[in-house]
Amino acid sequence: MMFSVFDRDAMARALELAARGLETAQPNPRVGCVIARDGRIVGEGWHARAGEAHAEVMALRAAGSDAAGATAYVTLEPCAHHGRTPPCVDALLQAQVARVVFAVADPNPRVNGLGARRLREQGVQVESGLLAPEAHALNEGFFKRMRAGRPWVRVKVAMSLDGRTALANGESRWITGAAAREDVQHWRARSSAILTGVGTVLADDPRLDVRLSEPPSGPRLPLLRVVLDSRLRTPVDARLFALPGEVMLVSARPPPELETAHALRLASLSQRATVVTLQPDPCGRVSLPMTLDLLGGREINELWVEAGPRLAGALLAERLVDELILYVAPKLFGPQARPLAELPELTQLQDAPGFVMMEARPIGEDLRVRLRPDRRPLGQEPAMDRR
Repeated sequence: MMFSVFDRDAMARALELAARGLETAQPNPRVGCVIARDGRIVGEGWHARAGEAHAEVMALRAAGSDAAGATAYVTLEPCAHHGRTPPCVDALLQAQVARVVFAVADPNPRVNGLGARRLREQGVQVESGLLAPEAHALNEGFFKRMRAGRPWVRVKVAMSLDGRTALANGESRWITGAAAREDVQHWRARSSAILTGVGTVLADDPRLDVRLSEPPSGPRLPLLRVVLDSRLRTPVDARLFALPGEVMLVSARPPPELETAHALRLASLSQRATVVTLQPDPCGRVSLPMTLDLLGGREINELWVEAGPRLAGALLAERLVDELILYVAPKLFGPQARPLAELPELTQLQDAPGFVMMEARPIGEDLRVRLRPDRRPLGQEPAMDRR
């Protein structure tokens, strides 16, 4: 399908608008819309928060009567069902737009293809696929949750040049500089939840909140704070309980000899948090796949993980990580320092988990590296970027 230069520019602008909802639109997808006619933009809109008007409705309001006969550029297929708001397809038809161009189909089973079909049935010209990779990247968590029922899992690690995350005595504050720590807050802000293990809570007493020097425009939902705590060892006076928003403790069903002690801790912590008890994994710990299913059911699109080497290693070993974000400080800690991840011992190099480099960029004095697990067929090499 051939798109004009103006088509591409208009969709690129719609993507810019969609990104304005990066930290506020959850659990909904980030969507932007541009209304244009005769080579001129007459209306713009984006989805800011769940329950508020969708991008198409905002853009149509801005365009007014100029929307009749115009083209609507939308980063996601217009919805055709009643959710928190009425269908956007109805608004586009009522405004009498002549053409709709969307980047990617909505993976929601209640929408997927229905929006495009309803528009075509009413005589609207519909085209799709324009800047699809960019639109998909903006909503990877939403797409994964709709298709797999689980959030997009990002694991963050701050480490030294030799891959160490803390000194042997546990000291780790601060490995990276202020710019990298501020960058982490932006990643937290765009996430629906942050997850850690009880070991980190006991060692560092973290707040697990968002602390930006310049908060996002407009209010956002409080970050859900999740602690994996198989034996409910989280102290009742932990700092994460003192902040607004929900804390969820995910525990494992104890063996019979520990049921009484578990019940006592459950009664105490239930006053401070939502406590969910899952069937344990074979080692008696919280099941990680069941935890991700639980969070998917809570409409968590993007999960930000900040944890110690044991939990990070478990997520990597079970192939549950979608993205690994490393902040590398120009320091050396030595072989006695704590590792990035605790993994099962390997006997063959070919069994080592591999990753594809997505990005590497300086953040202040440190380096941020974004990696994705390498799930390509054996022997297939990544395409080289020769720009």
